Amino acid sequence: MASTVLEVGTGVFVIAVVWIVAIVFGSMLVKASGSAKLGVIPIFLVALTITLVLVFFPRSQETVPPFKQIEIVDTLFIGRYVLLAVVSAVFLVAFFMLLPLHFLEPVYAKALRTH
Repeated sequence: MASTVLEVGTGVFVIAVVWIVAIVFGSMLVKASGSAKLGVIPIFLVALTITLVLVFFPRSQETVPPFKQIEIVDTLFIGRYVLLAVVSAVFLVAFFMLLPLHFLEPVYAKALRTH
């Protein structure tokens, strides 16, 4: 593969960018009022469609030519799992820091009778 970064093709980066953009727009629309909240559904479906198209219809062949000897070497094994652990920890910290803001939003009582 000629166009790889960190031994990952461009499709993985496209999928990551699509989901990041979908999460950003989805989080903005969730805080909107009225029927704009329903805009999260098409954004999620578009991101899911793009992901499925990129996964099920790859541009390059998955098989290597028969004359090349197959050699399986994963030199970035530890780095990938360290990166996964860091990203997971950041996600969990951010999630649990934002969770109280969502559940502790004040709901004011309305008066039963007005004089």
